[in-house]
Amino acid sequence: MQLVLADGESRPAVVKKKTAALLNKFPFTFALMGLSDTDMVLAAAPIAVRSHRLFLTSGATSPRLPAQVPEYLFLACFGDNVQAAAGAEWAYQDLSARTASILFNSSKSYTRLLHGYFQTRFRQLGGQVISVESYTLDDMSQPIHRLRNADVIFLSAEVPQEALRAVRLLRKAGFSAPILGGDGFDSENLWEKYPEVSNVFFTTHAYLGPDNPDPQVAAFRKAYGQAYPGSRPGAFAALGYDAARLVMAALAQAEGPDPAGVRKALAKIRRFEGVTGTLNYPAGSRIPSKSVTILQVERGQRKLVRQVLPARVPPP
Repeated sequence: MQLVLADGESRPAVVKKKTAALLNKFPFTFALMGLSDTDMVLAAAPIAVRSHRLFLTSGATSPRLPAQVPEYLFLACFGDNVQAAAGAEWAYQDLSARTASILFNSSKSYTRLLHGYFQTRFRQLGGQVISVESYTLDDMSQPIHRLRNADVIFLSAEVPQEALRAVRLLRKAGFSAPILGGDGFDSENLWEKYPEVSNVFFTTHAYLGPDNPDPQVAAFRKAYGQAYPGSRPGAFAALGYDAARLVMAALAQAEGPDPAGVRKALAKIRRFEGVTGTLNYPAGSRIPSKSVTILQVERGQRKLVRQVLPARVPPP
């Protein structure tokens, strides 16, 4: 088995071109994996499907992807509706939040979907969404100043640097309520550079801190440190590792690199012990069942709050 890498440069047009070139150069490829952004996956996966090849996304969390790319696309991560529901249930039950204000990036599929699922579940629980404001990277300040105070602020940001910028602007504008976000907040070392940041929470795929006693996490941290000296793994690195191991597990069960056989074997995987948790593909689903990790940023330091398996999940 050979692993072939292609750099899509985080640009859909390049991702699409590189995927086609890869399959042309290596026509016996039995599966493709990777990408942690919905728009990038939608550039690559349809090309894989035209060649009847499995596509396993390591970190694109849109629960609509399996419907958009039928039969061949699987997720190694939970869906945004799952992490948003977990966040809403935790905010309502553990923070006793009864009102929420929403601030979201209007330019990305991920951020638009995530805040919508949060609103749906929070309202189902009996909470009130009292303010919703969208922003672009060119204009965060004005939407923030229009936002209303609430028990919790749900911030739907795409990447950690963007989340940090919005958090600092919210605090500067006088908002002291807990700020809750999704896995777009997740960074191993960004938050620690800003010890003034506190009362920030986010849902993510795993906690990989050295105080995590999980032997899977400890082994992964050690192996990652040996492979990349001086670096610490983040949740998306762990998702990539789990995705590669899932493909290898499916290949072993299929007893050969037949694309159709590998795809069918992946769908039957149960109780896969990954770094990001125990994973199951329920019958008829290409999105795995797995718990959501909630982390807190306090004085710039991340710490584990709890793991949540939501009681109810909004439909995609």
